Amino acid sequence: MQNHRSLKQITPPLIIAHRGHSAGYPENTLAAFEGAIAAGAAMIELDVTLSRDRQVVVIHDDHLDRTTDGSGPVRDQPLADIKKLDAGTWFAPRFAGERVPTLKEVLRMAKGRILLNIEIKTAAYEHTHPSDAVELQVVGLTRRHRMLRSVLISSFSRPVLEQLAAMKKPPALALISDEPAVDETVAFCRRIRAFSWHPNHRVLTLDQVTRMHRNGLRVFPWTVLTDDDLQRVRAMGVDGAIVNDPFLVKQSKAKRLD
Repeated sequence: MQNHRSLKQITPPLIIAHRGHSAGYPENTLAAFEGAIAAGAAMIELDVTLSRDRQVVVIHDDHLDRTTDGSGPVRDQPLADIKKLDAGTWFAPRFAGERVPTLKEVLRMAKGRILLNIEIKTAAYEHTHPSDAVELQVVGLTRRHRMLRSVLISSFSRPVLEQLAAMKKPPALALISDEPAVDETVAFCRRIRAFSWHPNHRVLTLDQVTRMHRNGLRVFPWTVLTDDDLQRVRAMGVDGAIVNDPFLVKQSKAKRLD
C-alpha cells in the first residue's frame, strides 16, 4: 500500500482512485473511498459542489438523478434532504443505504490514511466571489482538519484555480484538461504555480509529458481504464494515473513479472 501522508512524499507511479474505487463500489461514497484504501491506492480523486444551504457535498454530477434515487439539481436541495437519498442501490443492491457524503466526512475518514485530490466542479463557481464560495470552503475545511499538505485541489475551471492561487498561502493546485497542452496551457499552469496537470489520457503525447516535466509539473492522466492504456501512458513517463480500478495497476505489474 502506498501510504503517503504528504504530497511531498509521493513517488511515481501514483495510483489515484477515480471517485474512489469506482469499478467495484458506488462512486464518490465512503464505501468507494474505503475500497480504494483497501486496494492500495495512494490518492482518492473526488468531486465537490454546493447544496442549496451551501454545504460542500461529494458528488460528480450537477444533478442527483444518475447516482441517487433523487432528482433535480444538487444546488436545489438542502443537505438534510440530500442525506436522505440512497446513493448505492443504483450500483448494486448490496450498497443500499450508502449516502452522499459531505467533504467534512471524507476528510475525517481520509486523514492520515490516504491523499486526496478534490475536484471542484465548474458549475459550483460563482463569479461574485461570496465569502462562502465553494473554493474558499474547501480550503477552509482542509485547513481545519490540518490536511493541507495531503490535499491536491483540481478543476477544469480556470477562475476557480485563479482564486485559489491568489490566496496568501495557496493549496497545491492542478489543472484538468480535455485538450492537448499548448503554450497557453503551460503558461497558465506556471502562473498559478500548479502542482500537476491532469489531461485526458486520449490526448496525451510524450512531447507534452516532457514539456510539463521541464516546467516542474507532474502529469496525472485520466481516466485510464485498460492495461494497454496504462502501459501507453507509463511509457511516456507520467507520474501516475487516475483509474477506476486501483487493482489495474497491480495486475499490470504482475503481467510484466510473468
